[in-house]
Amino acid sequence: MEPVTLTTDRLLLRAVGPRDAGAVYDAAQDPDIQRWTTIPSPYLREHAEGFVGQLAPDGWADGSLFTFGVFVPSGDLVGMLSLMMRSLGVAEVGFWATKEHRGHGYTTEAVLAASRWAFTDRGIDRVEWRAEVGNTGSRAVAERAGFTLEGTLRSALNNKGVRRDAWIASLLPSDLGLPSTAPYLPGPSFSPSGV
Repeated sequence: MEPVTLTTDRLLLRAVGPRDAGAVYDAAQDPDIQRWTTIPSPYLREHAEGFVGQLAPDGWADGSLFTFGVFVPSGDLVGMLSLMMRSLGVAEVGFWATKEHRGHGYTTEAVLAASRWAFTDRGIDRVEWRAEVGNTGSRAVAERAGFTLEGTLRSALNNKGVRRDAWIASLLPSDLGLPSTAPYLPGPSFSPSGV
């Protein structure tokens, strides 16, 4: 699949390439990005070059991983966002924001734009968000974007060789006023007493 470009009122979401290696490398030196994501640590220039030169383009080519660099009109990189295909009709969103551009709502705006695209152009019926328990910044973005928190998955993430618990939440097309590609029949509410 050919990469697509998405725009919002304030942002440009586009595929990254070799020209973005420096910006990705610089941003990934942030200890918070290295702590809360699964990127290598220490993060070397060769990691950034492999990401923008092979991993991101290969994901677009085979339809398994749709990676967007998130930019403001000045051209500054404000973050990175990927939608990874997990199963038929289900994608998982992952993201990070550069330190200097946090707190402006850019990541929430980008998550919503990418999710709308996934629902309307890719036939996705569920976007999942997962983050290590304790990553309150990521959780705040998911909640502001309208994701429904579904619980905690025990030992669900492997971050640098350590198994960690993860929060999980989902966004459905109906949460954004969009139709699903398949009918959805919610199950009955769970009651611990079985009633």
